[in-house]
Amino acid sequence: MTERGGQASEYAIVGRVRKAHGVRGELVVEPYTSAPEVMFASGALVVAGTVDGDVASGAPRLSVRRSSPFKGGLIVAFAEITDRNAAELWRDRYLLVPADQLTPPADDEVYQHQLIGMRVERVDGRVLGTVAALYELPQGLMLEVGEGRASVLVPYRTEVVRRVDTDERVIVIDPPDGLLE
Repeated sequence: MTERGGQASEYAIVGRVRKAHGVRGELVVEPYTSAPEVMFASGALVVAGTVDGDVASGAPRLSVRRSSPFKGGLIVAFAEITDRNAAELWRDRYLLVPADQLTPPADDEVYQHQLIGMRVERVDGRVLGTVAALYELPQGLMLEVGEGRASVLVPYRTEVVRRVDTDERVIVIDPPDGLLE
């Protein structure tokens, strides 16, 4: 869940639509959950939202008809999307569920959307900036820290990230030499 003005968001991201698949409205979904077989099971409901975990008023709700594994992700058919043209409109959209449907993260875990806006600092206390965006790359999750030309990509890996404090909204990193140049 994400904090907005001291109030927790009611939704959490469970996946991102990558692209349309086929002509019957199926979507290739990248799961952002450790339980994709539950979140995308037949009959499950998801809602469209943002990377911050926010849902707009009147956001469409989708009912999963079926899902199957596909190249490290899923192919998902939703009852409300019946052709490729409709499916194309969902490219790069985030899929959310009510946070109370999820098992709370363990002490050493965090929802990805919680990382957006967190302050990033080195182990010596020097502040690098805030997380502006997340990128799922083949080598793993990358954090864009800063803005525009002044931004850097930081791998979200145990070798680099030393601590994430969701209460203080800070990520402490110990980057190897040369990573931030």
